[in-house]
Amino acid sequence: MPNPAEWLSLVREPALEPALPICDPHHHLWERPGDPYRLADLQADLASGHNIVSTVFIECNAFNRTSGPEALRPVGETEFVVRETAPAAGGPVRVAEAIVAHANLALGAAVDEVLEAHLAAGQGRVRGIRHGVAWDVSPGIASYRNQPPGRYLDPRYREGVSRLKKYGLSLDTWQYHPQLAELVLLARDNPDTTIIIDHCGAPLALGPWADWREQATWQWRGALQRLAELPNTVVKVGGLGQPNANLGMPQRPTPPNSQELAAILEPWVRYVIDTFGPARCMFESNFPVDKMSFSYGVMWNAFKRLSACYSPSERADLFYGTAARVYRLCADPCPSADR
Repeated sequence: MPNPAEWLSLVREPALEPALPICDPHHHLWERPGDPYRLADLQADLASGHNIVSTVFIECNAFNRTSGPEALRPVGETEFVVRETAPAAGGPVRVAEAIVAHANLALGAAVDEVLEAHLAAGQGRVRGIRHGVAWDVSPGIASYRNQPPGRYLDPRYREGVSRLKKYGLSLDTWQYHPQLAELVLLARDNPDTTIIIDHCGAPLALGPWADWREQATWQWRGALQRLAELPNTVVKVGGLGQPNANLGMPQRPTPPNSQELAAILEPWVRYVIDTFGPARCMFESNFPVDKMSFSYGVMWNAFKRLSACYSPSERADLFYGTAARVYRLCADPCPSADR
């Protein structure tokens, strides 16, 4: 297999509906050996022909402070994003218009100091917190930041979540589908905090789950139905190109085109949108993580194909409106001052 950039270059497409305004509500920036994704890399993807007008940066344990109190070290990531994206100010895309930062919610009430530091460092752009808890008992399935099981049930973690309301911050959640039942309890007990379920709830198809796909699908669907009953929950539709979904795209001789990708994603995407409704769903890229499976331009084309059955107002929510409401972005996706 060629290197990832060469592999992705094997399939190129012009953007469908190039005028449709889009917010990408989930991307990262990092400097990893052999796999950097800085502002210039993001901008190269944003230039794929789609009308990306805004983005939301999501924490990824990058550029943390290397000294000082451990609890405050993630504030370095917020400081970095503000600096890194400054050259994009006034450009065609409001890059990192909102920031979702990391704080250790298991600090309980003591997390207030961290939240206040992020808000100060973010210069008005920090809108939420993510403390991922992805964990599974199965060997070979990595936990996020070496999280222990049962985080959503932990009293200290739950106390930390309860502090978000005071600051008007949302909670992005990153867990695997077997943990969604615990998320139901957390969301139910924090009705005034918006809970954003990342990556369609992260259905697992690795390890033993690869042999239990039907069971996993029913478990995932049932948990999403219970979450959809809670009005403070919304879902990011995407994140299925990463390994936990095990959809086999990186193993292909060529990457999928948008018609193929739409067909691959359709069972998950359609179920999520029809369960929560378009007004509570937002398409996401999860780049550069999902870049292992498809290109940025092909991905948005696939989402446009998958959403063709919805009304114009519903599609406006899926591509921009839901993200704008949840993350308090500019209500007009294309204000004249920015375009």
